[in-house]
Amino acid sequence: MDKGIKLKAYSAGVLFATLVGFSFLSVRVTVLISSPIEVLTFRYNFAFLMVCALALIFESARLNVKGKKKALIFASSFYIGFMILQTTGLVFATTIESAILFAIVPIIAKIIARILLSETSTWQQNAFVGMSVSAVIFMVVMSAGDIEVNLLGTVLLILSSVCLAASNVLLRYVRAEHGPFSVTFATSLLGFVTFNTAYIVFLLRTQGSIATYFSPCANSGFLLATLYLGIPCIVGTMWLMSYMMKHMEAIRATIFGNLSTAISIIAGIVILREPMPLYNIVCAVVIVVGVVGVSAFAKT
Repeated sequence: MDKGIKLKAYSAGVLFATLVGFSFLSVRVTVLISSPIEVLTFRYNFAFLMVCALALIFESARLNVKGKKKALIFASSFYIGFMILQTTGLVFATTIESAILFAIVPIIAKIIARILLSETSTWQQNAFVGMSVSAVIFMVVMSAGDIEVNLLGTVLLILSSVCLAASNVLLRYVRAEHGPFSVTFATSLLGFVTFNTAYIVFLLRTQGSIATYFSPCANSGFLLATLYLGIPCIVGTMWLMSYMMKHMEAIRATIFGNLSTAISIIAGIVILREPMPLYNIVCAVVIVVGVVGVSAFAKT
């Protein structure tokens, strides 16, 4: 890989992890004042409005409808499935379980990429992946204390991790024919249609009309949080992930998701003034070392 492209790809990975890491702060705001379907709907409303604006403003932002359309649709569908399953799973399980199962996405992606793309990894990469995943799980378990496991919630969260891993691997599969904008547009459009349909049906069944459709936006906290979750955290992260998948194998790109856990901890300390036990510092360092190690021992 060219050094310039490698620098851009790794920079995209760090930015991706940062956006995802700070998204936890926005999620904390929204879950206190609204329902999951409202959050998902307006996240994708803002995301879809952004990609439409980009298409109108920039000539380079155009949707490529040629090539592997089915794979592109599947990649977008799996990402939407990830969000639905994760949101539903959190109704039955805890955020602690979600964090643990989210950490195994690189391992699942490695397995899927081996099957679909015949991608292989070095034993050093496997060791560093295991190190990063173990650090995330240890940190979460230590922070949580006793974890009550809900079987249904756990199954849904595992399936959500499988969907995210599959989506990421499929992005690599279509990378040669579909650029970042095509991937981002397809995902935003599908999410916009899916969640608006579900939200409207929900309002009609519970209230008999859609008169209160925009009511959540009256809360400035909800509005700002969903703006961030919709534009940087959907448009931005999908764009960045699709770029990374073009220039990295699946295991290297997905490991940046674990880096987001370390960043979310730092954000909690700096912004929310949360306590920082010593084991969190150690685990955060191990996570970063794991991410760097996976990249350092890549075959290309």
